[in-house]
Amino acid sequence: MSATPYKRVLLKLSGEQLAGKYEFGVDPEIAALLAGEVKKVVDAGCQVVVIAGGGNMVRGAEIAGHGIRRVTADQMGMLSGLINCMAMTDIFEANGVKTRCLSNIFAQQVAESYSYRLAEKHLQKGRVVIVAGGTARPYVTHDTAAVSFALELDCQLVLKATKFEGVYDKDPAQFDDAVKLEHVSFQDAVENNSIKVMDKAAIGLAMEQDKPIAVFDVMKPDNLAKIVAGEAVGTMIS
Repeated sequence: MSATPYKRVLLKLSGEQLAGKYEFGVDPEIAALLAGEVKKVVDAGCQVVVIAGGGNMVRGAEIAGHGIRRVTADQMGMLSGLINCMAMTDIFEANGVKTRCLSNIFAQQVAESYSYRLAEKHLQKGRVVIVAGGTARPYVTHDTAAVSFALELDCQLVLKATKFEGVYDKDPAQFDDAVKLEHVSFQDAVENNSIKVMDKAAIGLAMEQDKPIAVFDVMKPDNLAKIVAGEAVGTMIS
């Protein structure tokens, strides 16, 4: 077992990533692949917290209106995140990764209720902790929840998984000449409107508390293990 510079990290996944080849729901092959990547990190001695968004089912801000209140829409988004976390917990366990799902939404029939002490206990026992339901408050994204829980659980690094290799000077999906940036300052990440990799409230909280964020392609084999081992992968926002 090789030592890693990072002893505890938080991995933020999007609902779209979990959907994989489907337009809706969870792609079990993607979740299994993620389980394999997380297992490498856990086996190397690093504790892992996971937060998954719910954009593959419900995007709160987008469905608000036509009679649905924004608060209700955001709660629906949190519940879709919980569904993702339930699926991931089972698939991680099926792939040999000891995992517990802790929910910030009261849902005792399907997940343990989140508390700092319970999450800490599971992490100390080498289990992956998947935190579901965001912060359980409206108007707060899963991105901001990720930074908040990284701070609460004393994670040394926030790992923001994207479908690209990191942060670019412009949208790599639209521009072939987009250049990947090795490092971006918190200030630039907050002020530069072309950097949309995370919402500004999340980056602002990270900046305020000096919590670094690594943006990278989680689906590329060994990328996660390389970052946790201290290698330069993706883009570091710090």
